[in-house]
Amino acid sequence: MAVVDPSEILARHVFVDPNAHVYAILDGAAIPDLPEKLQEHGVNAVCLYRGELISELSKVAPYQVMLERESAFTHWLFREGWGRHWGILAVSRADWRLVREHLCSLIMAYDPDWQPLYFRYYDPRVLRVYLPTCDADELQALFGPLARLLCEDEAGGLLKFWVAGGQLGGEQAALEFTPPP
Repeated sequence: MAVVDPSEILARHVFVDPNAHVYAILDGAAIPDLPEKLQEHGVNAVCLYRGELISELSKVAPYQVMLERESAFTHWLFREGWGRHWGILAVSRADWRLVREHLCSLIMAYDPDWQPLYFRYYDPRVLRVYLPTCDADELQALFGPLARLLCEDEAGGLLKFWVAGGQLGGEQAALEFTPPP
């Protein structure tokens, strides 16, 4: 029986538009030693927290990474991280800088008393619950230049979300592998 490579299965679902970029928004709080892994793989990543960060905060911050289908980092991320709520994926035809500015703008949310709160939209457990509650204006604000948002479901399958006509669209794709526990 052939061994199933989860990175290839995910890549078939994720890299479908040859004119779009695939960005990973990775959660340093969920991925052990994320800054070191990014450096080890030679990945160009940018922290979504603005300004200079103390070392402890940079280890748990969210990072934006542009994924390449055949890169060692993408294979590592899909093989080791899928099913472990390490982050989400965003698909866009917009360039790196515009996507970064948009993703950074989503980091802070405000409670009814206008107190700032960190919004962990890049945690798939948050995104998949939050998106169905959004109205058309909230969806437009969240998606901005992003064509699709993708994340794992509770069982390690793939959820794909998009906005059409002010409405949230989505589909669930069963994957032909079992994510690690």
